[in-house]
Amino acid sequence: QVQLVESGGGLVQAGGSLRLSCAASGRTFTIYTMGWFRQAPGKEREFVAHINWSGGNTYYADSVKGRFTISGDTAKNTVYLQMNSLKPEDTAVYYCAASMVGRGLQYDYWGQGTQVTVSS
Repeated sequence: QVQLVESGGGLVQAGGSLRLSCAASGRTFTIYTMGWFRQAPGKEREFVAHINWSGGNTYYADSVKGRFTISGDTAKNTVYLQMNSLKPEDTAVYYCAASMVGRGLQYDYWGQGTQVTVSS
């Protein structure tokens, strides 16, 4: 089992920045990939970014590429999402998730979510 706890959400004006954190605990040695997803009101949850936990390779959704940066600190078992040049359409609940070794990008563990609101 892996437990994930997000923090860092809040209210920011358009053009501003926020950094989200997600701390993992439990069987963290089994983590393969850490990802960020988001869900806006009335919309389905969508992928934002992920990072390979051992190799550090990253991948982004086109909508955030160039504005968001995902990074990880394996010593702290924490993944970050630096969000710059925020837009009102980035408003959503942001979730971090973990996939396990042998499970590819099947995310089995999820955090509780943190609200990000971008005002225009």
